[in-house]
Amino acid sequence: MTNEYYDCLIVGAGHAGAQAAVSLRQSGFEGSVCLLGDEPVAPYERPALSKEYLAGKKEFTQLLLRPDEFWPEHEVTLSVGRRVTAVDAEAHSVTCADGTTIGYGSLVWCAGGTPRTLRCPGHDLSGIHAIRDKADCDRLIAALPHSHRIVVIGGGYVGLEAAAVLSELGKQVVVIEALDRVLSRVAAEPLSRFYEAEHRARGVELSLGTGVEEIVGRDGAVSGVRLTDGSVVAADQVIVGIGIEPVIGPLLSAGAEAAPAGLGVLVDDLCRTSLADVYAAGDCAVVRGGPGIRIESRQNASEQADTAAKAISGRPEPLRLLPLFWSNQYDLRLQTVGLSHGHDSTVLRGHPGSRSFSLVYLKDGAVAALDCVNAARDYLQGRRLVEAGTRVDPALLADAQTPLKDLAKSA
Repeated sequence: MTNEYYDCLIVGAGHAGAQAAVSLRQSGFEGSVCLLGDEPVAPYERPALSKEYLAGKKEFTQLLLRPDEFWPEHEVTLSVGRRVTAVDAEAHSVTCADGTTIGYGSLVWCAGGTPRTLRCPGHDLSGIHAIRDKADCDRLIAALPHSHRIVVIGGGYVGLEAAAVLSELGKQVVVIEALDRVLSRVAAEPLSRFYEAEHRARGVELSLGTGVEEIVGRDGAVSGVRLTDGSVVAADQVIVGIGIEPVIGPLLSAGAEAAPAGLGVLVDDLCRTSLADVYAAGDCAVVRGGPGIRIESRQNASEQADTAAKAISGRPEPLRLLPLFWSNQYDLRLQTVGLSHGHDSTVLRGHPGSRSFSLVYLKDGAVAALDCVNAARDYLQGRRLVEAGTRVDPALLADAQTPLKDLAKSA
């Protein structure tokens, strides 16, 4: 057993963890820093896994968040292939799966989440994939040359992005969504119906409002998916995209306060948990007093990590997050600003048939969020409306010929 100590230990080498290390040095932190990740590779861009990497348009080296030499040049110890299993908040130390302990002055928990898995019969057959990390994606890529029909379980962004890539690779794709429309948890119906039509136009089959009863197998491998209506969809491979579970067990065991329903670990506006000298950022963190949900995006991870690093460096700046999100499917680029969670009305700006339009979400008359499809100008100009919670006449919002920046000025 070996013992190590760092003035700041960062657990999790995804976007949040990497940004925390970068921001510490940018904020003038002079203590020792360790960035510890459970994957055997350097920090990389995860959103590209279900897009350019799966499509073969980017090599893995193009996904690296920083060149290999960046970490030693900035005196950050990058320790990969190590997983933390326990936190001792009083002793200011963590224990790793290999039995080693690491002491810390400050701890930044950026462990993210693990993919939710199926629990139905056949869930353990070979040929069932997630798309959460490089190893997941590599296994799927290796199976594709011998696979023709792919079933995607889950009609969220990751599932639809994978479906788009696989369809363009010439695969027959079936998307199974238990609810009555895709993207139902994150977008209003007009956007859902638009993407459903786009996928169907490219040959993707959509099975909506139907659950999975069983994964059918042959000789230990996937051969199909039995739905709750009794039908069986043939499959060479199955991709499961039904969300993530936050990796917060070690923190909760150490006494950290959790958000309701175990959605994540609670943090304040400086990204501090209820444990002394322990911070959290990214997919595992829920901000106290915020919308009460995890915001699973690269930008959110970076903003929270930067906030934690500044607080540790003695330069606290409370978190002021404006959520941003993007998704590429076929030749469609969706850009989202703000949170549509809790909206009470929407305004359609432009025409979906033109494949360039925006959906504006209102809450109590104020602009809360925008979903912009191939409408970069609306996305850039609409940020000001969301930031200010601007109240605009819906009729003016619906006029796509009126720039949003003009509405911001008039309001």
